[in-house]
Amino acid sequence: MRCPPRLRPATADDASSLAALSVEVWLSTYIRRGINAHFADYALAEFTAARFAARLADPKETFTVSCNAEGIDGFLRLTDGSRAPVEGCSDTEIATLYVQPRHQGRGIGAALLSAALDQCRAAGAPAPWLAVNAENDAALRFYTAHGFHVAGETRFSFGGQSYPNLILSRRLGA
Repeated sequence: MRCPPRLRPATADDASSLAALSVEVWLSTYIRRGINAHFADYALAEFTAARFAARLADPKETFTVSCNAEGIDGFLRLTDGSRAPVEGCSDTEIATLYVQPRHQGRGIGAALLSAALDQCRAAGAPAPWLAVNAENDAALRFYTAHGFHVAGETRFSFGGQSYPNLILSRRLGA
């Protein structure tokens, strides 16, 4: 019998761990044929301890981390007041859900998502949303298996290039 992941709110002391985990997950998810400066520069500028420290201090951001005996193995970030680029969604975004690749498939992502959906219900956000890379089949399977549906499309842009993303949403019951 597997032990469920231990979840807790993130603290300011977690900023560097969240940054390192984000670099690992982002690069392993989106860099498939070798790292070039376009992607490396983005990851190293975006996923810094200072940026996470600022987000952790922002009252509109809520971070929940999953921990094991060694440290953080996943996290989820909810952003309140984030308007979806499509109609019919609450202003609560599941901005990030990352689990270290070697810990995926152990229920960590599902536990983090369940905790976040409980927070959305408690906050009166009946239809949280998220954006996912349109080519990230594993993430799309995960979210649809947890009741999310495609609500529309958008683009993720950086460094003069843009990438198709799908907007997913889920209606929450009471």
